Amino acid sequence: MAGHAVPEMSTVDGAGLRLGIVAARWHHELTDQMLARAEAAAKSSGVTEVTAVRVAGSVELPVVAQALAHRCDAVVALGVVIRGETAHFDYVCRSVTDGLTRVALDAGIPVGHGVLTVYELAHARARAGLPDSAEDKGWDATRAVLDAAATLRDLRR
Repeated sequence: MAGHAVPEMSTVDGAGLRLGIVAARWHHELTDQMLARAEAAAKSSGVTEVTAVRVAGSVELPVVAQALAHRCDAVVALGVVIRGETAHFDYVCRSVTDGLTRVALDAGIPVGHGVLTVYELAHARARAGLPDSAEDKGWDATRAVLDAAATLRDLRR
């Protein structure tokens, strides 16, 4: 698993930051948990203003992340894309990654990529922050984006 080299972020001061979270409804049994963990990470960081919205699937994440970027200091996007038998997986993953990167650079705010791109459902379950999961990408992506937002806040002072 990729989690073996996770950076240490024991404290993230999110006080005063506005966080937007956009989560896909596709694979809702996983994204519901990821959203709950993202909200818990925001709360543990002192964020008091969280706007959470849902979209159908991962392809829709960038455009809604863009809308949230106009009113938030940071945005995290959550979804699950599982490789199937066609090239669709590759197109979706590229589109989502490129779109979220574009939103971050165009808006000048951090946009967390909490989209699981995996080969099978078991891989997604292992990363979704479930009680038996080895990783918690909803939490991790949120803490990372809040850390970046706090750094930008300090740089802009």
